[in-house]
Amino acid sequence: MTRIVPGLAVRAASCATLIAALTVGTAPAVAQSVTERLDALEARITRLEDMNQIERLQRTYGYFVDKSQWTQLADLFSDDATLEIGGKGIFVGKHRVLEYMQTAFGPDGAKEGVLANHMQFQPIPDISPDGKTGWIRARAYVMSLGGWGLPLYENEYKKENGVWKISRLTGPFTMYTNWDGWGKNAMNNTWPDKFDPPPDLPPSTVYLTYPAYYIVPFHYPNPVTGNVFTPDKGSVGAYAAPPGTRVQQEALKVGQLADGTQPIAEPPRD
Repeated sequence: MTRIVPGLAVRAASCATLIAALTVGTAPAVAQSVTERLDALEARITRLEDMNQIERLQRTYGYFVDKSQWTQLADLFSDDATLEIGGKGIFVGKHRVLEYMQTAFGPDGAKEGVLANHMQFQPIPDISPDGKTGWIRARAYVMSLGGWGLPLYENEYKKENGVWKISRLTGPFTMYTNWDGWGKNAMNNTWPDKFDPPPDLPPSTVYLTYPAYYIVPFHYPNPVTGNVFTPDKGSVGAYAAPPGTRVQQEALKVGQLADGTQPIAEPPRD
């Protein structure tokens, strides 16, 4: 026969009641916390996938440039995209991207005796909080029959029906030279009017290449301090030659520097 101690029975009943009350009170809170954590994890995964996708998109652009796959290249752009390479000016619309490539560099397809390698490095991708817009800062190294060039991209992308497309490609050169090399024959411009077709709009920024310099505005702040990087506000052309020389005085009329104070996840301002 089991003996029941009244005090223990009361205490056991009280514990059972307390546990039940705690369980009922905390279950929704725990469930909500788990749901929030899963939502945050899903958002983080989506963001990482988006950054990977725009990086793949930009790399694909380079490979299509290599072998003159202009129709395939134009399909990477949104219908209302803009293209600005070097100091040429701005081309508006996907159809104009294709026209520019086919007019300036010949019809689609690799050609015997033509070299045009478009290698890309150091990509830094970012995605807007709503996941609809992306940006990449990247460096390119161009090796072609025309010489050597170093463009620096600050591009924008947008997500349409779940697919990322290039919405703005901007690639100012930092150096251009013939095969003698930049140490002997650096050209401080990219001849914007050298070939057809003419652009729809003038260049967004007038600048000089090496031995002058142009700091392309960053779309992101310092990742450690959070401070926005503000480029040198002096005329870029001032560094094309020693101060006081005729070349330097003429260069002062050319160099202009765009605003570089935009915060992270916003495109460079006009």
